[in-house]
Amino acid sequence: MAPTAGIRNNTKMWILKVIMCVFNCVIFLAGGAAVLVGVLVEYSSKYLREVLDNIKDPPTPLTQLPNVGYLLIAVGSVLAIIGFLGCCGAMCESKCLLLTFFIIILILFLAEVAGAVLALVFKPKATELLEKIRVKVSQSIQTSYGKNDGLTTAWNETMNLMKCCGYNNYNDFTGSPFVISTSNYPIFCCPETVSCTVTTARAENAMGCFSALVKLVQDNSLLLAGVAICIAAIEVCAMIASMMLYKT
Repeated sequence: MAPTAGIRNNTKMWILKVIMCVFNCVIFLAGGAAVLVGVLVEYSSKYLREVLDNIKDPPTPLTQLPNVGYLLIAVGSVLAIIGFLGCCGAMCESKCLLLTFFIIILILFLAEVAGAVLALVFKPKATELLEKIRVKVSQSIQTSYGKNDGLTTAWNETMNLMKCCGYNNYNDFTGSPFVISTSNYPIFCCPETVSCTVTTARAENAMGCFSALVKLVQDNSLLLAGVAICIAAIEVCAMIASMMLYKT
């Protein structure tokens, strides 16, 4: 009986090690991907900075958007470290590393749950904040588009990428230096024509960039929800496997 029990324990230990290594490889790769995305976001955020420089008063959380790249790099680094700790703890059979891994994953999981609850609770506040941002962004376009080269380039890049017109619609450009000097609206507001006059822009009524962003999120909401659920499931499974291996 003793040899059989020993074989069973060794098999159980080996299976738990494999499970831990698989989970932590996924976590490590996710961390590496987050770091890569953070670097790309930081590299590409120069246009966003130009836009936000014009809506600092009054300050809003939107002004922190350029720091998203740094946040992704930090989160990705933490995930990579967690994955490394988990793999080392499993392969070296270190109770200290396994317990540390479990505590960090538990804290992350609780933080994600708290964040989801706060997002639901403060949803009305978010709507109010977006309305304030809408007014400020529209004002910055009307006063600076066509005069501030950085902001003009930033909006042109954004509208070209998202196939949209202004923050709300073509009305954001009414009275802007660009319209006053050229008597035309940006060509992005009239994608089907060569010249974009106010009549053409009104007839085309291209979607605003904010609406385009909301539509993009809604179209991919199921994918985002699926990714979030998968991440939560991996975290729970990793905690269970680490505790089983810890006890074994």
